[in-house]
Amino acid sequence: MTLYTTDYLEYYLTLVGWIVNNGIWSILVASGIFALPFLAIVIHEWLRARTEGADEGNKGMLSAMRIENRVWVAIVVILFAGIPFIPVDLSTIQFDRTRSTQCQVNVPEPGETGWSNAFTTLNNQTAQVPVWWFFMHALSKAVTGAAVAAIPCGTDLRQMRMEIDNTRIDDPVLAQEVADFTHDCYGLARARLFMNRPTLSDEQMNDVSWIGSSYFLNTAGFYDTYRSGTPRTAWPYDGTRDAGLAQVDSGGGYPTCQQWWSSGSEGLRARLLAQVDPGLLSRLGQWAGFMSQAQMDDSVIRAVASPRQQTMNQGQVYTDYGGQINMTLPNIVTRGASDLGLTVGSLGFFPAMDVVRQALPMVLSFLKMAMVICIPLVLVIGTYDLKAVVTVSCVQFALFFVDFWFQLARWIDSTILDALYGWNSPHSNFNPLMGLNNAFGDMLLNFVMAAMFIVLPGFWVAALSWVGIRAAGAVQGLSEGTKAAGQAGSKGSDVAMKAIK
Repeated sequence: MTLYTTDYLEYYLTLVGWIVNNGIWSILVASGIFALPFLAIVIHEWLRARTEGADEGNKGMLSAMRIENRVWVAIVVILFAGIPFIPVDLSTIQFDRTRSTQCQVNVPEPGETGWSNAFTTLNNQTAQVPVWWFFMHALSKAVTGAAVAAIPCGTDLRQMRMEIDNTRIDDPVLAQEVADFTHDCYGLARARLFMNRPTLSDEQMNDVSWIGSSYFLNTAGFYDTYRSGTPRTAWPYDGTRDAGLAQVDSGGGYPTCQQWWSSGSEGLRARLLAQVDPGLLSRLGQWAGFMSQAQMDDSVIRAVASPRQQTMNQGQVYTDYGGQINMTLPNIVTRGASDLGLTVGSLGFFPAMDVVRQALPMVLSFLKMAMVICIPLVLVIGTYDLKAVVTVSCVQFALFFVDFWFQLARWIDSTILDALYGWNSPHSNFNPLMGLNNAFGDMLLNFVMAAMFIVLPGFWVAALSWVGIRAAGAVQGLSEGTKAAGQAGSKGSDVAMKAIK
């Protein structure tokens, strides 16, 4: 018989919780406290029979029958939900990799991680689990796992966008060369384009708005005509190409803008692409299968080399109730002020919620352990009532199923960009990155999605109250347990702002 876990911390704390649970049950049995609920049952039913009217007949027979029923229920509860029966150790508990296998992500076994030493500290200890709670653990994990498996595997576009936004040109010489290319090539090409005023399609209009424009590269009279204003050692002096230009001691020549950008590994395009993590390019290429590798690389280079992120649609893909139907000047001013407030607020809110989302699974594992430890005391205080067992069972299932809401919130947060800006979406645009650089327009959605990791589990336990199961307090620890971590995470922006000042 096997208990499955889906988190490294849960893998460890499940056994810890049942070891402590067994210890508490042993104390209750050795001290005789476990028998006190039987005395409470006798007194309660006797007093209950005395308070009823005289038309109830023989009070002694009535109270005796009620006491007998309650005692039998208590014995059954003790046998199935109180007495430890099924042995459990780290060989019995297994780490479930079904979801990672489904989504083709390689997640190592606990023994293959840096946690292996911590896991081995419990190898000499075993615990025993009552039959009912073993069944509830297996049932809860089965239902939760099936629900999680129903969530499609998606590409985490938000994480890729964050990595692209965080990619910088670390080499100051390369950054200066980009500035030189913009001055010597792109600026002149744009000026000539405006003077000639050719008829361009919408896609071409978007293409000529960055330094690596394929239109400038492939159209005669642009990058094939202009050249570097200073000698470049990567391109030796060519008497034919560089006739009339000064020769320097380094032997550097004056490449055309086309050569400067596209020439093999020494070209500016290849060196800019080398600034991007190859793993990020691989993941982006797997998602953007509808694009050629060159198009995808150009899109990433454009984001890295651009002096500012291009905003294609200003975030107008979301319906809202802000402003009037036709935006008036006060509406526009108000919207500008609110956007500024979102920008400032995001400096503290986003780091805080990032920390909270990392801490939530940890807090959930500790809550599961705490519930296991509480079971013996709850049964004794509840006088082995069947209602108490059902309530604790529902709370246990609710805690296990919270993991599904975390997975759902994470999946929506990761794939909503594809739904809004993807190739077949109604709001796709001519930028091949399709919204990956529309960070400012998505800022309000970021605030909403970050809160979903708390709101969805809260709604789940609130829904249980509709059928009489009061489990709201069980997940209140999620917000309380991550509050301090979120506050600490938000202070990172304060430190950064003070350093900037």
